[in-house]
Amino acid sequence: MKIIIYGANTVGALIASEFYANNDITVIDDERNKVDSFNKLDVGFVSGNASNIDVLKQADIKNTDVFIACNDSDELNIVACLTVKQLSKAKTLCFVRKEEYKSSLGLAKDAEYNSGFYIDNIIWPEELLTQEIFRIITVAKALDVENFADGRARLLEYKIPKYSTLVNKALKNCEFPKDTLIVGITREGELFIPNGETTLLAEDKVIFMGLSHSLDVLAGKFFHEKEFVKYVTIIGGGNVGLKLAKSLEDLKLKIKIIERDEDRCNYLSEELSNTLIINGDGTDLELLNEEDISSSDVVVSVTNNDEKNLLCSLLVKHLGAKRVISRVSKDTNLSLFEQVGIDIAISSKTASINEIKNNIQDTNIGILATVEQGQGEVLVIELPDNYEPKKIMDFRLPAKAIIGTIQRRNRIIIPNGASQVMGGDKLIIFTTSANIIKKYFEELA
Repeated sequence: MKIIIYGANTVGALIASEFYANNDITVIDDERNKVDSFNKLDVGFVSGNASNIDVLKQADIKNTDVFIACNDSDELNIVACLTVKQLSKAKTLCFVRKEEYKSSLGLAKDAEYNSGFYIDNIIWPEELLTQEIFRIITVAKALDVENFADGRARLLEYKIPKYSTLVNKALKNCEFPKDTLIVGITREGELFIPNGETTLLAEDKVIFMGLSHSLDVLAGKFFHEKEFVKYVTIIGGGNVGLKLAKSLEDLKLKIKIIERDEDRCNYLSEELSNTLIINGDGTDLELLNEEDISSSDVVVSVTNNDEKNLLCSLLVKHLGAKRVISRVSKDTNLSLFEQVGIDIAISSKTASINEIKNNIQDTNIGILATVEQGQGEVLVIELPDNYEPKKIMDFRLPAKAIIGTIQRRNRIIIPNGASQVMGGDKLIIFTTSANIIKKYFEELA
């Protein structure tokens, strides 16, 4: 596949590093904007502005399959994508940083009035980040939450507490509820796919897949009994903080936002109807004590500064907050945040990469989610109608993978070894070797 990336910034480098091994990548941008990480990648480079027709022709736009605009300027990204649509049949993916461009441009492919003048997919990273944080908040003590099959199936990740009855038990002896599976375990930073003989250890991060109701039963039995999220504190009242609060208000939770800028506080007060707005600094220890931060079930630090988010998160952890979620802008900081004790560190860039993967895959294979900083992926694979029925125990997959769910028309099946896979089924597969598994199923199509 030929992919053009407009933007030699850190986002462009992240996208290029994800796709260059199996695709033909060309990057367009001014030479002075190119970040150092591009020097390690085998990609082409065209100097110039991607809204310029001559520059696009130099990059061979007519033979391009996917055009991704992630320049630092929203306006340039939009113009470039619209220009590309006039010159080629390439799928266009456009990054924007301003909400108004996401919500009111009417340039999305399915917009009511695009008149053939459209962008295939508009990506607003802050929206993707907000959605991910919201999913995690709504499940007490979960480290990650992904919904599949219209919410009927889920992925949940938990850390095994030292006092848990699961510690030092083999999986085959754990008596998990029916219709749940452990598909992955992260131990000392390494993700692996377990088997029935695998023994759980304290501090393991365990990934479950299953029916939503069954996972609720599992969570209540092993992880949080009857604990529910009631109190949420958000540090940072920017776009992410505001959108998150709006979503949480619908759940009737008690929410407060700590925001340093007084004018922004006034704006938040106008936009939110059931959220307490506090004008103050999230690094002010006295303020955090006064606001009884330790009573919060979840504290979310979502300022646009990694250092401030880290400091805020460490302070509220020290004061006794039950669960802390922190926004991370630089992907290199993700492991640092977790190493110093932050419960959950989330990057909007990672969420954006997942969105791109899902938009440029073949129609019968897609990527639903990545976990543990890309060590594992959740694939959805639609089997051809003429696929010969086969029991899961008879599969000879070329790499480690677990079929977590089978969607057969309107039915969701959590399989075991004796379960049969049939033509037309949609398989949701967890794997640490996504490219190998994708290639295997592509050859079946």
